[in-house]
Amino acid sequence: MNDPQDAEPIDRPTDPTSATEGITNPAVPPRPPLPPQTGYAPPQGYVLPGAVPPHASGAATPTGPAATIPMDFAATAAPAPAPAPRRTSAGAVVGLLVAAAVVGGAAGLGGAYAGVNLFSTSASAPASGPVSVTVNDTDSVTEATGIAARTLPSVVTISASGTNGSGSGSGVILSADGYVVTNTHVVTLDGASADASIRATTSDGQVFDAEIVGTDPTYDLAVIKLDGAADLTPIEFASSADLNVGDTTAAVGAPLGLSNTVTTGIVSALNRSIAIASAAAPETPDAEDGEQQDEGDAPFYFDFGQGRTTPGSGETISIAVIQTDAAINPGNSGGALVDSEGRLIGINVAIASAGGSSGQAGSIGVGFAIPSDIVQRIAEEIIDTGAATHGLLGANVRSAASVEGSQITGAYIQEAVAGGAAEAAGLRQGDIVTAFKGVPISNATDLTAQVRAAAAGSTATVTYVRGDATEQVDVTLGTLGG
Repeated sequence: MNDPQDAEPIDRPTDPTSATEGITNPAVPPRPPLPPQTGYAPPQGYVLPGAVPPHASGAATPTGPAATIPMDFAATAAPAPAPAPRRTSAGAVVGLLVAAAVVGGAAGLGGAYAGVNLFSTSASAPASGPVSVTVNDTDSVTEATGIAARTLPSVVTISASGTNGSGSGSGVILSADGYVVTNTHVVTLDGASADASIRATTSDGQVFDAEIVGTDPTYDLAVIKLDGAADLTPIEFASSADLNVGDTTAAVGAPLGLSNTVTTGIVSALNRSIAIASAAAPETPDAEDGEQQDEGDAPFYFDFGQGRTTPGSGETISIAVIQTDAAINPGNSGGALVDSEGRLIGINVAIASAGGSSGQAGSIGVGFAIPSDIVQRIAEEIIDTGAATHGLLGANVRSAASVEGSQITGAYIQEAVAGGAAEAAGLRQGDIVTAFKGVPISNATDLTAQVRAAAAGSTATVTYVRGDATEQVDVTLGTLGG
C-alpha cells in the first residue's frame, strides 16, 4: 500500500536570500530578524487533536550548537548546612509569587518582552495582570503550579467559525502586541475555510478579534494577529535541541473547550516523525517536478471529537515531532508544550488514538508536538513575509526496510530527480539515507519530515550508505514548490 505523497505549497524563490524580497503583508509590520539558526535536532499514523469541541456543528470546513539554558528545577542540593535542594526552594518561591498574583492581582511569572523580541530565550521582567491559577495552599505548591502560573498568561483559546461549521483550539502568544502561533487546521477548520472568523480569549478573560497573518499547511503551523492587543505576555522559548527523554513537560491549552487546562508528563521520545492526512495540504508535486515518498502504512486523520474524520483529500504532511505522555485532547491543538520552567518546547499538534482514525479520539498518553526550533523558524518567516519556506531534496524515496535485500533501516533513494538537490550532491538510486543533519533516519517519513523542517536553500549534511560504505555529503536544498 502506498502512502500519500508530500505536499507542495505555493511557489517561492529558490534563492533563500531572495525568498523574502517582494513579498509584503500590509497588515503585518516588518520585524528585525532573529540571530541566524544553524539548525535543530527535532525529534508513526496518528490522529490530530482537531479544532472542534464536542458541541461543534459539522466538519467545517533545522542541526547546530544549541543555546545553554539554565534549569531552575534541576539543581541539586548542596552539602549541609546549605539550603534545601533548589527544587524545593523554587517551589517555595513559586508559592509566594502565585499568592501575590492571585491575592493581590499583581504580576504573574510569565516574562514581558519588547515588541521586536518575538522569541526570547532569556528571563525578563514580569508582566502585569491576573493569572488564572487557583492556589488554596501556598505552602504546598508544586513544580506544576509554577509551570501553570508562568505559562497560562501566554496561552489563548481560539474559536473559529465559517459557513460550514465552527470549532476551537489553542494558541501561544509570541509578542506583547498580539502575534500568536497556532495550527493551520485550527484557523482553517482543517482546510474547509480560507476566511474563517477568528476570536481569541486570553487566560484573564480578554477577548480579541483576530486576523490570519499566514498559514503553513506543510507543517500545520499558522500565525494570527490579535486586533488592538497590547501588554500581553509572550511565551519564553527553549531550544528543543536541548531536550532529553524523561524531561518534565506540561501541555497547556483548551481541550474540549476547557480553557486554562494544564496536564503534565515527560518527554517520551525524540526524533519521531509522523505522516498525517490533511485537507489543508496543497497538492503533492509530480515525481518529475519534486519528490515522492512511498510508505507502507495508511495515513491517519484529524479528529473532530464526534466520531467523524477529515473529508479525504488524498494528501498527507510529514512532520517531525516530540512525543509526550502529557494528556493532549481535541482542542489542545496549537497550544503550548513547555518544560519544567514554563518555556516553550513545542506546539501541540497530534495524538494517537486507540480507537483508530475513524473513532472518537482521546488521550492515551501518546501525544505529539512540533519542536520549538521548527516553530521559531516558521513563525518568524510567516510574520516577516506572510509565508514559510521548506527544503526540497529532489528524490523519490521509500523505507529501506521494505526493499528486498536491505539489511538496514533508512530512506532508500529510488530516484534522484534530474536537476534536483540530491543529484547535484552526488546521491543516486540505491543509496540509503541514515541521518539528516545528525538526526537518525529510519524510514521515508523521517527523511521527508526533516527535509521539510529545513528552510529552502539551506545546507544539510546527509549521511548515507552505498554498498558497504557509509558516506557523508553536504546538500544544498531546493525550494518546495519552487
